[in-house]
Amino acid sequence: AQAGHPVQDFVCCAHWCLQPHSQILCEEMDFIASTILEVAKCDPSASFWGMLGVSSAIVFANTGAAYGTAKSGVGISCMGVMRPDMVMRSIIPVVMAGVLGIYGLITAVIINGKIHAPTYSSFAGYAHFAAGLTVGLSSLAAGLAIGVVGDAGVRANAQQPKLFVGMILILIFAEALGL
Repeated sequence: AQAGHPVQDFVCCAHWCLQPHSQILCEEMDFIASTILEVAKCDPSASFWGMLGVSSAIVFANTGAAYGTAKSGVGISCMGVMRPDMVMRSIIPVVMAGVLGIYGLITAVIINGKIHAPTYSSFAGYAHFAAGLTVGLSSLAAGLAIGVVGDAGVRANAQQPKLFVGMILILIFAEALGL
C-alpha cells in the first residue's frame, strides 16, 4: 500500500484505535471503511477486451466450422459421383464441423452474459478475451482437421467401406480439439 492510500490509512487507523492514547473517533473510522468498500468505476477498456473475447469465439469457431463443412462437402460431392448410395452415410463430417460453430456460440453467449460495464474489471475482461480466443482458435484447428479428414475419409470410404469406423474415430478425435 502507498502513503495516503485508503487501505493503508485504514490499517494505520485500526492500529491507532487499539492504542490507549488514540484520538481517532469512530466516525472517522466509519468514513475510512466506507471509502474502502466503495466500488470504483472500472476501466472502460475492460468491456472492450471482454467483447473481443465474444467476437473471437464466434468468428474463429465459425471459420473452422465453415472450412470443415466446405472441405468435407467437396469430398462428399466427389464421392457421390462414384457411390451415390453412400452420400447420407458420409454426411457425418459436415455435422461434426457444424457443431464447432455451436461451441463458439455457446461460449460467446456465456461471456456476453457476464459483461456488466459498471462492475466489470480489467481482470475479467482479459480472462474473457483469453477464453474466447482459446475456444475460437481450438475450434478453428478442429475445423481444419475435420475438413481434411472428412474430405479424404469419405473418398477412401467410397472405395473401401471397411474404413468407415477408422474415419469416424479420427473425426471424433479431431472434434475433441474443439472441446
